[in-house]
Parts: sequence; C-alpha cells; structure tokens
Amino acid sequence: MSLELVLITGMSGSGKSVALHALEDAGYYCVDNLPPELLAPFIVLQQQQKVDKVGIAMDVRSGVSLPLVPQQLEGLRQQGVSLRSLFLDATTDALVRRYSETRRRHPLSRQEGRTDAPEQQRVLVQAIELERELLADLRDGADVIDTSIIRPAQLQSYVKALISAPESALTLVFESFAFKRGVPLDADFVFDVRMLPNPHYVPNLRALTGRDAPVVEWLREHEDVARMYGDIEQFLQRWLDALVRDHRSYVTVAIGCTGGQHRSVFLVEQLARGFGARWAALKRHRELDGA
Repeated sequence: MSLELVLITGMSGSGKSVALHALEDAGYYCVDNLPPELLAPFIVLQQQQKVDKVGIAMDVRSGVSLPLVPQQLEGLRQQGVSLRSLFLDATTDALVRRYSETRRRHPLSRQEGRTDAPEQQRVLVQAIELERELLADLRDGADVIDTSIIRPAQLQSYVKALISAPESALTLVFESFAFKRGVPLDADFVFDVRMLPNPHYVPNLRALTGRDAPVVEWLREHEDVARMYGDIEQFLQRWLDALVRDHRSYVTVAIGCTGGQHRSVFLVEQLARGFGARWAALKRHRELDGA
C-alpha cells in the first residue's frame, strides 16, 4: 500500500516537537529521533501494519549516521513512498534566546552551566553554527519554515497547510512579511515592495489589511502596484519550470513591505490566486498570522 512520510528535520530548538504534534493532530503516526539506520526497516514495518501516514523527526542527535539520510530518502522515493521533507530553521539570536530561557543544553554542546553566561553563550553559538553545517544537506530540497518570530500555533498551522497541499511537481509558498522584523530565513526569492503607494497613510485604510476590499480597490488604482505584480509574475513564470527541472519541490516567495499589513499582503493574495491555477500555491502572512 502507498505510504505518506513526512520527515521533520531542522535546528535544535526550532520547534520540531510542535511540528510533530501538528502531524499527530492530522492523523500521522509519529516517531521522534529515529536513528537513520532504522528508517528503511521502520517504513517496511509500517507498510506491513497498514499504516498509511507516518511522521518522523531526525536531527543532529543521530550523530555520525546523519549523512545517510539523503540517500535513504531517495531510496524510499524510488520505492513509491510519498515523501515530504520539512526543515525548521531560526536565527542564531532566536535559538540562543530560547536556550537561555529554558536552560536547556544544546546537543552539540559539551559544557554544562548557565547558558546566559558570556562564555557559555559563545560555546552555544559555536554549537549552533556547527549544527547548521551538519544539517546543510538535509536543508537542501526540503521546505524550510523560519520559526524565529512565529508562535507555536502559527507553526502548527503552517505544517498542516503544507501536508494538506495537493500533490504537485512544485509547491509554491507566498509569504508576506515586514522588513522591520527581518527577512524570513525560509525565502528562496525576496521582493521588496516598500516603494509602492502605502495605504498606511490613508486614515480610513490604516487599520485594515491587504485582504480587505477597500485596501484591495485602493491598491488596484495605482499603476505601480500593477507593474510590480506583473514584474514578479513574469520573473516566476520564466524560472519556475527551470526549478522543476532541477528537482525542486518547494519554493518560497517572500514579499516584504514596511509593516507587513497592506502591500505585501495584497500581492501575496493576488500571486497565490494567479499561480494556484497551475501549481500548488499556499499563503502565509507572517505578521497577520501572529497577531
């Protein structure tokens, strides 16, 4: 029988346990920290037991066997397993803050003690950067979710949206964000739309968002907005087929404005609607979803 496998990897402290809970809520049988050597026999066992949806988390705790994973995943694909790979990432500052708040020890850190002490923070940063290097191959080809400034509920929502997306040669994720809060780490392409007319300075539009009809109508009246949409659309139409030929499964297109409320939201909504006719297209509004 066919089996759906969702592999969750990523940085320690980036929210893998939250993502696994989202899979459990969606009816997946989940296992945390499965050794790579057991991946293939574990999948065979689940198929024999008629389990059709499995979620597995792997990270640097797997140690020296971690480099085996990409080859094993390719083998499972060739056997007909439907595979989605999610990689959870976060900025180093965000990860250091989380470890400092929880007093947890990073799996690659050999020193004990307070994580907020200067020497311990230096060691922690070194461990995080080493972890990034070790996980680089797993990050390539996976759908990346930046958890730096999103809440657990947002992460669960993003994970459920990704696994429920229809099967497609390519899944597009259009994400709006505010530059003042940083560029998302999960972005493959970033478009800056801060030069466009800003509804924030129109009193009766300020409290609304780019999903509200008055803002949509106001933005559509400006030629620069239509020109920006056309330029982004033309760029993506030109290069998406090339990405598919390069075996890319996920592409995240981030659209940023100052506050992540109006212009970027409007363009994400329009782009997702336009490209959804051909590709699996998802929407994320980092600032609105976290409100």
